[in-house]
Amino acid sequence: MTFNEKYTEYTDKINNRLEKAIGESDEITYRAMAYSLLAGGKRIRPALVLACCEALDGDMELALKYACAIEMIHTYSLIHDDLPCMDNDSLRRGRPTNHMVYGEAQALLAGDGLLNLAAEHIGGTEPHNAEKDIKAVFRLFSSSGAMGMIGGQADDIFAEAHGATKELVEKIHNRKTGALIRAAGELGAIAAGAREDIFHDYTAHLGLAFQIRDDILDVESSAETLGKSNSDADNNKATFVSVYGLEEAKRRLGEETAMALEAIGALGEKGWFLRELADYLLNRNS
Repeated sequence: MTFNEKYTEYTDKINNRLEKAIGESDEITYRAMAYSLLAGGKRIRPALVLACCEALDGDMELALKYACAIEMIHTYSLIHDDLPCMDNDSLRRGRPTNHMVYGEAQALLAGDGLLNLAAEHIGGTEPHNAEKDIKAVFRLFSSSGAMGMIGGQADDIFAEAHGATKELVEKIHNRKTGALIRAAGELGAIAAGAREDIFHDYTAHLGLAFQIRDDILDVESSAETLGKSNSDADNNKATFVSVYGLEEAKRRLGEETAMALEAIGALGEKGWFLRELADYLLNRNS
């Protein structure tokens, strides 16, 4: 099976499960939640959960439940990121952002709804494994909380007003983007009954490389290709490119990708998808 075939297999399973999880409702909040959750996207984080679990011959049905929960958290963060009080974006994944369609208050509630749905999905959806489910909820919500993703968002806002340093950019990237990517590896390991930190080095380097690539694309690509309206420069964002320069950012991208690959060398053939995923993210155009 090729990388693209395997990736499609993962994303098809994820998308089908997300459609069932959100269901159909006339409630406006559910419509707003579904609008963003089912809008597509690369599904990197949930695919990573599945790939890490499969590399360890783990319980893929349990991993799929965790994968959908992490995508709910990720989508809620995007809805809130796009709000006028945050990045004030009018496009996400090539179509109007949630608040442009449903209004600011409803978009805020849609994000809150997806945050809650992530926990509901883990606790209320089969298959059940109480010990693993508790671990998964803790890792997912601590990674996306004030010491993780939300903390990184707060640092990002601080940098807009006070300027960025190299140390602050590293901190922002490791928390705002990196924490949830590290959580994906942890959730995959939990589903497989393995040590939660078995993929820590791989996902830490992969998460940093992912965000550096985003920073580079924001400079070199177009709004049409990226599917969003505002550039990092428009928002005075702290990025690797803004503090290190484009060439150094590209060098670090290659370095972080190489270290991610090295971190999973012991997996041998079982790590083939994880290796190709790192290469895919290194060369992606959106």
